[in-house]
Order: sequence, then structure tokens, then C-alpha cells
Amino acid sequence: MELHQLRYLVAVGRTGNFSRAAEQCHVAQPSLSQQIAKLESELGERLFDRLKTCTRPTAAGLALIRRAGRILAEVDAAQRDAAEARGLARGQVAVGVLPTIAPYFLPHALPEFRRQYPGVELVIQEDTTARLLQLLSACELDLAIASLPIADERMATEILFSEELKVALPPGHRLARRRRIEVADLESERFILLQEGHCLGDQVLSFCTRRDFRPNVLCRGTQIETLRALVRAGMGISLLPAMACPDTPADRRIYRRLGPPSPQRTIAAVWLAARPPGRAATAFLKHLRTVTAR
Repeated sequence: MELHQLRYLVAVGRTGNFSRAAEQCHVAQPSLSQQIAKLESELGERLFDRLKTCTRPTAAGLALIRRAGRILAEVDAAQRDAAEARGLARGQVAVGVLPTIAPYFLPHALPEFRRQYPGVELVIQEDTTARLLQLLSACELDLAIASLPIADERMATEILFSEELKVALPPGHRLARRRRIEVADLESERFILLQEGHCLGDQVLSFCTRRDFRPNVLCRGTQIETLRALVRAGMGISLLPAMACPDTPADRRIYRRLGPPSPQRTIAAVWLAARPPGRAATAFLKHLRTVTAR
């Protein structure tokens, strides 16, 4: 039984598909399948039921996947300890970030960290909160930058900052003349929101529900830039995080504050409580504190 076989095993159990597991492990699918078959032969147990629509772990496979996850976490921890002993001359930090945060926050946060720790590799993965929590629990991420609340009790969180959500208006909109907009002003407007499963879209709906207001949702997208483009085209309005609202003279005419009280979202660092951040990840977390304090 070898470590790469355990990594393949965990990947197949997580994806339910040999091809996707091979892609994630950066190995040819026949090679991965051969190693799983070899592992089954060595153990004398079938580890997966290979169905037409998916691949499911057997009882023996599920038990081994759980133990393999713990073994790989220990191996990763040992590798981090070795890197830390070199004084962060080398190392790696795997960071998961929400797509509604990454393109607006990371350009301010990463360059200075890179200058301080040139030998530390940063691996950035953008995904939804649910997916980031899965990757944290599988020890594939060291940290995540996400929006609260985080309902998973296995996770530890540290608040980094809060930001306001602003109303994005089409150019020339009737409300653009006002400095601040009230919720009642939006009742006749058409909304463009992120798809369900994206926490920003859920937060907007939650804010409206607390104000006894049900928005007329015209359409949903998967990227903030798409929402902004649709708003500029006059299809409707949206609520966007302040970090995603440009501050040029032209843009100031179409982004307005809402409330009071204004809708907010709280951004936090998240990690698996049973797997505290290693030295490189701790250095990155400390850097995030400094950046957000500024």
C-alpha cells in the first residue's frame, strides 16, 4: 500500500468518478484505475462498485477512505513541519476564496506577502462556500476566505472585515439622483442576482426578507462581472459588495448606499479546527490581519 494509491482512493471516493479523480490527481485515468485495482487485489476486497452512472465506495472502501484521509493529513502535516524547519524558505499555502471576493481582494493582499515570503507558493482555488468547506474537510486547503455564517461546526473562523452591499443602478436610472436609497424604493425594480448556492445571492434575499420585501428577480448569473454588465445594459438593478464597486467618477453615479440599516456581509478566514494552520498558513493569516486592518 503506497501513498499515491491512498491519494487516488480518496480522490475517487470524493468525486465518484475515475476520470475526474485522475484529472484532480494529474495522472492518466488508466494508470489511476490500475493502481486502485492493484490495491483491491492486495487487500482482497472490492473497494468500489463501478456503476454506469457513478462509482460508489463499498463498505470496505468507505472505511479505508476515512482512514486514508487521516493518514494523508498526517503526511501533509509532516511535510509542512519540514518546510517550517527551513524557516519558510520554501513552502506552500492552499487558499480557497469565494469568486465574489477573489478578484477584488486578492490583488491587494497577495503582492506584499509574495515579497515577504518569495519561497512560499500560493495555490488559489475559487469556489462556492459549500465546495470550499468540502476541500477544507478533505485537507486539500489550508485556509479559506469566505462569508459568514459558516454552519459547519468542524470549522474554526476568524473575522477579517465587514463590508457594505451597495445598490448597482443602470446609467440614468431614476434613483441615481439620490445619495441614499430606501428599501421601499426598490419594490418595483427588477433584480439581477447570483445563482442559488452563491452566498451573496442568498444574503441579498435574506436582507430583503428581513425587511418584509420580496424582490422581483429577473435573472441570475454566476459572476459579479456578468451582473454588472447586465445592470449597465438596463436590464435591472443588483446589490453588490463595496469591494466590487469601482470608484471612478462615472461609476460613482450608479452605485448608491441602501438603508439605514445597510446590508452587510462579514468576511472571515476559515480552517478545519482539527487541523490548525501550519507555519506558512499562519504567516499568511497574520498577513491577512495586517491587510484588513489597513
